[in-house]
Amino acid sequence: MSAPRVAVVGSINMDLLTAAERLPAPGETILGNAFAATPGGKGANQAIAAARAGGAVTFIGAVGSDVFALDLRQALVDAEVDTRYLREVDGPSGIAAITVDAAGENSIVVVAGANSTVVDLTTAELAAVADADVLLCQLEIPLGTVLAAAAHAAAHGTVVMLNPSPAQTLPPELVELVDVLLVNQTEAGQLGAEVIGALAHVVTTRGSSGADYAGSDGTAIHADSPEVEVVDTTGAGDAFAGALAISWRRGPAAAVPFACTAGALATTRRGASTSSPTLAEIEAALPG
Repeated sequence: MSAPRVAVVGSINMDLLTAAERLPAPGETILGNAFAATPGGKGANQAIAAARAGGAVTFIGAVGSDVFALDLRQALVDAEVDTRYLREVDGPSGIAAITVDAAGENSIVVVAGANSTVVDLTTAELAAVADADVLLCQLEIPLGTVLAAAAHAAAHGTVVMLNPSPAQTLPPELVELVDVLLVNQTEAGQLGAEVIGALAHVVTTRGSSGADYAGSDGTAIHADSPEVEVVDTTGAGDAFAGALAISWRRGPAAAVPFACTAGALATTRRGASTSSPTLAEIEAALPG
């Protein structure tokens, strides 16, 4: 069987990561114990995760003209993600300022930069969406772009998978286009029961407690996460999303445990895209 084809339309950032014993309170300055600059952004993280988990992945997004751009592109290339549609625009690339505490919890501030310019998808970019098995989107790029990509995917039989993060009100026309909604517990509460209930497939992540699947036909599935030693939770949700996208064609009963395992393994390493496990690692750690 050929590798699942996934098109990711989304963000790419440089993550500026600091580690400290605890997260600072408002107005407080504390001393950290480590710093690193690593490629991230929910879109790029999920694209890299999907590629490392065995998918044939195309990324559609933008970097700036700053010192981060080359490293951001190279991270995708190193993961064997197709970068033909990674735009270069004048100005800064997106960045995320991340602080991680000794327990692995984090706080994040994202500045969009070049990601805000991802509008007016080209004919070639739309063709890449139509050719994919799954379109995977998040909400760190303009909402209109997500809507346009989803509409084109739906018109060509491509599964539309949306990770609505950071959470915001979804227009009804986008909700109608989504085949699979991937949310954490907080995002599910912010979107509300009306939106959640309108979707054919909803996957809700629950951290170390695994994930739940709910289908509009009444099907309910719970998958546990394997027990791991948590180092950094940054990027775990993105590893889950990428793995879910490439395994979705196997059905939720197989895809959700696969994604849970990928997400758990991602917490055992520092960083976002750099923490995503390989297909071999996921298969070795799958429960049962």
